Amino acid sequence: MGALKTHTVCSNVTQPCASLHQELVNREKKAIMATKKDVKTKMCRDVAKHLCTVGAALPTFGQLAEGGAASRQLLRYHCEEPTDMLLGVCDCIADAYRMALVNGVEGLEGQKRLIFILDFYFDLVEEHPKPRDDLAYDAMMAYAARAPRVRAALLEQYSLLGQVLALEIKMAHPQLTLEHCAEISFLFTCLMYGHWKMVASLGLSEAHKHITRRAVDRIIMLYAEEGSRPRDWPRPWERQE
Repeated sequence: MGALKTHTVCSNVTQPCASLHQELVNREKKAIMATKKDVKTKMCRDVAKHLCTVGAALPTFGQLAEGGAASRQLLRYHCEEPTDMLLGVCDCIADAYRMALVNGVEGLEGQKRLIFILDFYFDLVEEHPKPRDDLAYDAMMAYAARAPRVRAALLEQYSLLGQVLALEIKMAHPQLTLEHCAEISFLFTCLMYGHWKMVASLGLSEAHKHITRRAVDRIIMLYAEEGSRPRDWPRPWERQE
């Protein structure tokens, strides 16, 4: 009985000690994990800040040549630097849209012209499909943060689209002011680009184009109902100083 009591006492003393030791170990592990998380969070923030400044790394001639259209040597012969080729890509994409639009609106008048243009950009016209270049446009947008010339080219192209669209909206809806038409053209461009970015880069269903296309009609309707009102905010398509 004496031996049994001794064993019980030792067991009762050892068990709390083991529990305390395990608790201390767990606390130390949590502290280490928290420190690692803090370090990683800081690194992520620093990288995000860096990306806001420089954007995506520009491709090399070797990477551009991987597409198989030309060798690295041939690319160097025609372009002093990779940015020159990216500018050519911007122009090439813009030309494809321009030609498709010119062919599509031929013979159309009044609101039919505007309806075609809006439908075209959401790929809702079977006879005139929208160019499948959305991933290329996303890449150009990423490069724009690092390449001022690419940024200027894209800005010029989107601004031109906004001007053309504003005039088409004005002709289809003469009751709207030019300022309203410019605002609608800006909203349309944001919706259109945002939609295709979500589809091409993130993999959302292309069927969302019906939602965004209907949203454009609702925007035009709301502006028509609102009438002319003074504006305090910047003019649409105004560039950052």
